[in-house]
Amino acid sequence: MSQVLIVTGGSRGIGAAVARLGARAGYAVCVNYRRDRAAAEAVVADIEATGGRAIALAADIAVEDEVVSLFRQVDEALGRVTALVNNAGILERHARVEDMDAARLARVFAANVTGSFLCAREAVRRMSTRRGGPGGAIVNVSSRAARLGSPGEYVDYAASKAAVDTLTIGLAREVADAGIRVNAVSPGVIYTDIHASGGEPGRVDRVKDAVPMKRGGQPEEVARAILWLLSDEASYVTGANLDVSGGR
Repeated sequence: MSQVLIVTGGSRGIGAAVARLGARAGYAVCVNYRRDRAAAEAVVADIEATGGRAIALAADIAVEDEVVSLFRQVDEALGRVTALVNNAGILERHARVEDMDAARLARVFAANVTGSFLCAREAVRRMSTRRGGPGGAIVNVSSRAARLGSPGEYVDYAASKAAVDTLTIGLAREVADAGIRVNAVSPGVIYTDIHASGGEPGRVDRVKDAVPMKRGGQPEEVARAILWLLSDEASYVTGANLDVSGGR
């Protein structure tokens, strides 16, 4: 049976690195994106150029109907999903809690929490041996921010990732007897475009000296940890949260 990987937010950063490494590991890959079709198609082209199989599909994972449609399209184009990486997420400009409004909180939690739940739900429905599925693996991309809190920057983002940590633990235990493993990775400061969304594109260089390893991480370093958690080498690992943070 072919192995099918869905990477949400797969057009850039950690997601793109996961998609490329996943294809190299033998997965047929769905590169999900919200707006940047050209970037997603560039990842697909990279995969196809090395003999892999991939498709790019648009979906806003904060919208339930779009998540349902995404998984149905993957069913038709690639087959039943066997691996999911919940990577898509957003953060907004640096702000203190006293200056955050409900609309901002709704956007962040819809994308980072509700989206992860919805994608996990659709994956479990297809993977679960209790439903006739083959089993599978889910990796949620959390953040060290969940435990550090991100004061003065984005406590809302940190709180949303703490919710992802709890989702990981609860879902892992819920589906452990259904052939599904659920784990998380918690990246530290990584060189990706997400920092520009917070209003500080150079954030990694500003804070890297506070990291014990004295450097920022690369997306591929996080991706390798994710691919290990998806692989049979991690066959007895579920409910775990692996820090990829240079000791931060």
